[in-house]
Amino acid sequence: MPPVFRFAPSPNGYLHLGHALSALLNAGMAAASGGRLLLRIEDIDTTRCRPEYEAAIDEDLAWLGLAWEKPVRRQSEHFDDYRAALGRLDAMGLVYPSFESRAEIAALVTARDSQASWPRDQDGAPLYPGTAKTMPPAERARLMVSRAPYALRLDMTAALARVGALTWLETGAGPAGETGAIAADPARWGDVILARKDTPTSYHLAVVVDDAAQGVTDVVRGQDLFHATSVHRLLQALLGLTAPRYHHHRLVRDADGHKLSKSTRATGLRELRAQGLTPTDIRRRLGLD
Repeated sequence: MPPVFRFAPSPNGYLHLGHALSALLNAGMAAASGGRLLLRIEDIDTTRCRPEYEAAIDEDLAWLGLAWEKPVRRQSEHFDDYRAALGRLDAMGLVYPSFESRAEIAALVTARDSQASWPRDQDGAPLYPGTAKTMPPAERARLMVSRAPYALRLDMTAALARVGALTWLETGAGPAGETGAIAADPARWGDVILARKDTPTSYHLAVVVDDAAQGVTDVVRGQDLFHATSVHRLLQALLGLTAPRYHHHRLVRDADGHKLSKSTRATGLRELRAQGLTPTDIRRRLGLD
């Protein structure tokens, strides 16, 4: 079977040079290996994702000269798949709800930080400090049927007790040059969120379900997701999903050294096109010529 690659942007803004690098690398590696290239629209955040941004993704990728298989998978059309995966984890006793707001969690962390440095995940966010796992079942049930918002978390300690040592094959490189067989360390992420009351999945859960459903063999993405692969490997092991190969590539940064981001309104490909740049110019800027 030929290898399967995927480019998976979110339609919550316009594509920038960082997206172009990832898309072009996926396309180039698929072509070089005789593989297939898929496009996946990661639109689980229905409040920020818009049809006009998805249309712009198609336009920008076509302008770069890329082609992909149809139909395109949209996450918003597969919420039942994520609910089913979440249900399997829940049946294993690995899922629990937490009810603290972000402000309440921040206050808990601040209180505990005054005594000792509270552990943080690889993205710098504090690990969940609450006690929801030990909440009496009756109180948990009462809160869940009320209007109280909640997050569904993975019981990391219980999850790790069900699996052995996990690794992944890295054909690219991590932020510190890590490559080859990488030892996964999901415990560094604590009790990660798998879904919320009003959102049936998180990125972590959706991405492993999608990759398995689409038969993805090679995940090519930025180094900012290198450490998150530990969580993905754990979920794959728990759900009995085959692990793809991973290739994490360098990030495109601005003049201050910050990763390009939609949230900081990095210059979009459509704006660069309007300035007269060609696809060849984009490749040259990215060092792909």
